[in-house]
Amino acid sequence: MAKDSGRRLVASNKKARHDYHIDETFEAGLVLTGTEVKALRAGRASLVDGFASVDSSGEAWLEGVHIPEYTEGTWTNHAPRRKRKLLLHRRQIEEIARESQAKGRTVVPLSLYFVDGRAKVEIALARGKKEYDKRQALRERQETREAQAAMSLRRQG
Repeated sequence: MAKDSGRRLVASNKKARHDYHIDETFEAGLVLTGTEVKALRAGRASLVDGFASVDSSGEAWLEGVHIPEYTEGTWTNHAPRRKRKLLLHRRQIEEIARESQAKGRTVVPLSLYFVDGRAKVEIALARGKKEYDKRQALRERQETREAQAAMSLRRQG
């Protein structure tokens, strides 16, 4: 059986882009159990409450991500919100650890996907947005949408 080719999105965290200014992104592999992989292949996961951290031993962990139990699984099923190890280069882990120590900085997952049959997560160093920043972004998006609609009406008429 051939592996999947290309990139197949499982879950994305749209709320993260709304709540945070994204500074830098990283692609990381995930250490998963068999039932977690099967649940992801079924397209089930939630990144909403997820975050990443680096522990004192220098390992990166993804926490708070919900991968529901595999429906066909038995007693070997996984815990839905367990900590999952991230696979990154040492320099990347050191940079994430250093940058996330700064005030107002955090590491959030943006998307979970498969690349050539391997589960990957895109994580980002992010700064929290203030309420007025969120309103400003919504206003800009709305204005862009209205301008596009006006342009398409003008082309038709």
